[in-house]
Amino acid sequence: MEMTVGSGKSLTSPRITKTQQSTQMHYTPHNMASVAADAAATVHASAHVGPMNDAKAKTVLKEAVDAVVNSFAKHTHGYGRVNVVEALQEFWQMKLERGADLTNGALVVYESQPATVAPYVCYVSLPGGSCFGSFQTCTTKAEARRSAAKIALMNSVFNEHPSRKITDEFIEKAIGDAVTSFQGSPSDAENPSTGIGAFKFMLEANRGRSMLEFQELMTVFQLLHWNGSLKAMRERNCSRQEVLAHYSHRALDDDMRSQMALDWIAREQESPDIISSELEVAEQDLENARLAGRELRFFKEKRDILVLALSQISPAGETIA
Repeated sequence: MEMTVGSGKSLTSPRITKTQQSTQMHYTPHNMASVAADAAATVHASAHVGPMNDAKAKTVLKEAVDAVVNSFAKHTHGYGRVNVVEALQEFWQMKLERGADLTNGALVVYESQPATVAPYVCYVSLPGGSCFGSFQTCTTKAEARRSAAKIALMNSVFNEHPSRKITDEFIEKAIGDAVTSFQGSPSDAENPSTGIGAFKFMLEANRGRSMLEFQELMTVFQLLHWNGSLKAMRERNCSRQEVLAHYSHRALDDDMRSQMALDWIAREQESPDIISSELEVAEQDLENARLAGRELRFFKEKRDILVLALSQISPAGETIA
């Protein structure tokens, strides 16, 4: 679930020491359902109604995250002393052991942004591909990692709640909302060549999955749209359904990123400085999403693709062989 309130790489994985082993979490399916339900109730009870300024929004976000972490600690025998970095790793290890389809295993990956002075920023990528970042002002790299782990743990826990699963009822409501929002007609939902029809096709193809899993898949299509690839495919007379069927089973990997970077290099040759301009926008979008506690893989992938493209262009504007 995406919880939103308001507006050199260092890759490491958490290690559990002998001392920490005595306080490891103990998970059962019942425990996780209880955590999700209790956390949802706690956050709902502490929610503030009405418009909020940035300072108040950040306070509410912090309170919501702390509520989930505390609820998680209570239900998993942490008793308020839960190590969020360790807990997040164990959460996904538990999901893998329970049969979750995690292609690359349960490893949670942290990426600290290069910085010599505070504030420090850290991103965390979950096994399925979702990405979150430290949402607080952090004076140490360790604090930034804990902040990123907190927001990721919160979303991971909420994602276990039954209301976050794509069901027939959910699809019906989502399509109804889409028809209203885009001033379409009910018949649009039955036509896969329309935007609403494509949305319905995607939802039905992911029936039974969670919203976090669905968001991971949608990130691929967001990037294809941003990069202009979807438009190019339409111009080659590829049907929307063909494109959806193909990319629904295509992982976002280095090959896809490299191809998108090459597309931007080609644009740079036609419109000098377009990459730098687009990168400035992408970095601001990423920063806004991070501070708001949002799932931000789309924004981060955009930035990383543009950085990759820029790194392949010489000062003279020629591609480096």
